[in-house]
Amino acid sequence: MTSHGTFGDDPFGRRAEQVARFFGTPRYILGQSVMVVLWIAVNSIAVAYRWDPYPFILLNLAFSTQAAYAAPLILLAQTRQADRDKAHGDRVDKRHTALEQALKTETDKLVTLLQSNTELTQQDKQLTEEVAKLTKEIHTLLSQRGTAA
Repeated sequence: MTSHGTFGDDPFGRRAEQVARFFGTPRYILGQSVMVVLWIAVNSIAVAYRWDPYPFILLNLAFSTQAAYAAPLILLAQTRQADRDKAHGDRVDKRHTALEQALKTETDKLVTLLQSNTELTQQDKQLTEEVAKLTKEIHTLLSQRGTAA
């Protein structure tokens, strides 16, 4: 299924969406947590390697930069997903409309057949009553002839 939404289906949009989806994975969260612990440990313990001493301003800057890029990527991914959801909903609505129309057509056919069947049943009843009436008349005539002879 291709997306033709606000951001199109360009490579940047697809890649941005992949990155935004990665931000929510346990793998990313675990990896980031390990990096933060290592960063703080190295800058707190190894005096010779302190490039960002307490209060870890460089680490805060890295998080701020990451957040500045992550937020728009996440919003882009949400917008693209909303576009896909809308397109899917539109297809489902069209399918339901088509099915409803087909069902209405078939229902109308069944109603027509039922009306025809009802008319035929009434005609059959009338004919049966006429046959019964004629049969009685024939019996009456035959019984009158039998008594007259």
